[in-house]
Amino acid sequence: MTQAQQRIQEVKRYFKNGDVDIGYRRLLDCVMDTQDMEFYNRAIDLTEWKESHPEALDQFQEKANQLLDQLANIPVQEAKRETIIAVNELEKSYGYNRFCLGPISLELKKGEVYGLVGENGNGKTTLLRALAKELKPTKGEAYYLFDEKEQGDFDLRTKLVYIPQRTPVWYGSLKDNLKFVLSNYGVPPEENETRILMMIARFGLWNYKHLKWKELSSGYKMRFELARTLLRQPELLLLDEPLANLDILSQQLILEDLKSICNSINNPIALLLSSQQLYEVEKVSDKVIYLEKGKHIAQDAGATDESVPEDKSLIVEIEGEIEREALQRILSHLPLERLLFNGGVYIAYFSSETQYHQVLYVLGKHEATITYSRNISESSRRFFVS
Repeated sequence: MTQAQQRIQEVKRYFKNGDVDIGYRRLLDCVMDTQDMEFYNRAIDLTEWKESHPEALDQFQEKANQLLDQLANIPVQEAKRETIIAVNELEKSYGYNRFCLGPISLELKKGEVYGLVGENGNGKTTLLRALAKELKPTKGEAYYLFDEKEQGDFDLRTKLVYIPQRTPVWYGSLKDNLKFVLSNYGVPPEENETRILMMIARFGLWNYKHLKWKELSSGYKMRFELARTLLRQPELLLLDEPLANLDILSQQLILEDLKSICNSINNPIALLLSSQQLYEVEKVSDKVIYLEKGKHIAQDAGATDESVPEDKSLIVEIEGEIEREALQRILSHLPLERLLFNGGVYIAYFSSETQYHQVLYVLGKHEATITYSRNISESSRRFFVS
């Protein structure tokens, strides 16, 4: 079974389990993998029908499964997941005794999501702007390894896209702006219309396509920016705080969608995004880059980087309506090493022999009123609270 057929089977399971919204979005991803305008138009027709019959979910799922069966017979060319940028000892200094980023060395590969986290003022935006060639590094260099030979900055920026936290105002309707983007790349009118309607559908903008800037919320403006960017089919995408003005559900939706799109079979994208929403970013990131005072700690999800002192302690965040003394007494049944309180949550440190399920068991056994608990032993969160 090919990778494309595996994705189709996954989408069918979504529909079978009644997860219609995610199934629909992943169906559009499968269609975009084909780069076949006939199937694009079929998906657009399906979207038109879906929006016109919002209550007819059973009929919609039947139509969606028919389209998936047709897609299963379409060959999809699988692109290589190669390194797209290699950063070697990059530094950016703002003068003597002032902030200095780096030295930073890292590699970003196609099809992978990289979370860039750290406290404010630790260099996240500086790093993104340096990689986007908006800032000239003081030392070191970033090597861009795109498929096509780089001819200059214009050619570089067709493959590399940077979206800052505050996006510029645009004029006219959302749909007209997207058409203008593709027309600049010489896409013929009929294909232009098909591609932009497909991207509008993919980012949930169908009922907003004729609206103007001032008529959209901050969340939908960000969706528009992502749609406009991905129409250009970049190979490297740099996002600075894309979740800043989104509610928690929209944050989860955007991140999951970005991960799926960047994991495209025939057009994988390397994505580096900065965010204060640590938990949400870690859930979708293949790797996390943590910046502290301009230096970085890079780690695979669930693994500790060699540059970090190895610490096997179990670290648990706990929040609830419970006094410190009562919580200390409950957790004393385990090898509790220390208990800290930062004004919002307790941070409990246990010996390496302690398992997280044991902590949950003890809290439940003593009927502690706990509203939130999380094991942060392998999360970048542990660097913030240490």
